[in-house]
Amino acid sequence: VELVESGGGAVQAGGSLRLSCGTAGYSYNDYCMGWFRQAPGKDREGIAFIKNDGTTHLADSVKGRFNISRGNAKNSLVLQMTNLQSDDTATYYCAAEHWCSNFAPFEFGIWGQGTQVTVSS
Repeated sequence: VELVESGGGAVQAGGSLRLSCGTAGYSYNDYCMGWFRQAPGKDREGIAFIKNDGTTHLADSVKGRFNISRGNAKNSLVLQMTNLQSDDTATYYCAAEHWCSNFAPFEFGIWGQGTQVTVSS
């Protein structure tokens, strides 16, 4: 089982980015999947999740600006980010686990390598 993120980069405040997470070895329908981010000196923060049944959860910090969805490919996950701000600067990680409830990092055992998002003001 492997997760590979792509789509990070540098953008100005107010801009948009689309992150993708490709999975290898399984179908995302069998897993709770989500996105975390970690800024330097800060704890890893869970921001967006899709549970096995397709229901989604967004953290208050990104609600109204970010959207999580399953990609066109059966085994991909997409994070669409709009109106990016400097506080969104972080390394973004895709994660998966057979099930989840609290959307906390300790619940997830499968992680991608991360992709950097930098927002300049």
